[in-house]
Amino acid sequence: MKRLALLLLLGTASAAGAETVHFTTEEYPPYNFREGNEYRGLGYEQVVALMKEAGIDYTIEMMPWARALALAESEPLYCVFTTAHIAERNKHFKWVEPLAIDRNVMVARQGAGIKALTIAEAREYVVGTQRNDYTQQLLERNGFPKVDLATDLELTLKKLLSGRIDMMPISERYYLQLREEGHPIEKRFVLTEQQFSIACNLDFPEDLLLKMQAGLDKLIADGTQRKILTKYGMQILN
Repeated sequence: MKRLALLLLLGTASAAGAETVHFTTEEYPPYNFREGNEYRGLGYEQVVALMKEAGIDYTIEMMPWARALALAESEPLYCVFTTAHIAERNKHFKWVEPLAIDRNVMVARQGAGIKALTIAEAREYVVGTQRNDYTQQLLERNGFPKVDLATDLELTLKKLLSGRIDMMPISERYYLQLREEGHPIEKRFVLTEQQFSIACNLDFPEDLLLKMQAGLDKLIADGTQRKILTKYGMQILN
């Protein structure tokens, strides 16, 4: 079966030989997701708007997170979003920010009898997440001894619902969406709060980075970011 990989080439026309920025991302509502053959999400819409403002050619491709992150870390003209800006990543990327802030919560399957209400108590359980996600680094930083790694968020959720893992950390907004969709999960405690950003390769051209940041700053100043965040039910940035 042919993999659905929607590659979008957008932006204004530019002089011959101009550089094209390549964005990678994953399917992770409400930040970035597919709706039919279209991309949606608060991260995606901000990237489209800021690149239009900056006048830079670009592509966007959705793929598994580990690959999306690896491309941005290894290829000079690549950036990945929507990326949690945590201490472990500071030295690996250049940043355009902020796209959003969000809390990450630890969830369990409803009725599973998981009583953990703190990080210390949660260490007793098998906790799952997707490989190379920032939550893997958070779990490792906090000394979780039993971490189950999957290729993507959907597989981790299936493991949780089937009882193969005890808990998993997810975006609080995504948790609320899953509850609205009828998934039998429950929040145990808040794991962390973090800022989400665009992470670009360390060799990414500084002039392009400055234009992109200026484009995002304009979205913040004129209220566009506020409208996008409100549309997707996210916290408004001050």
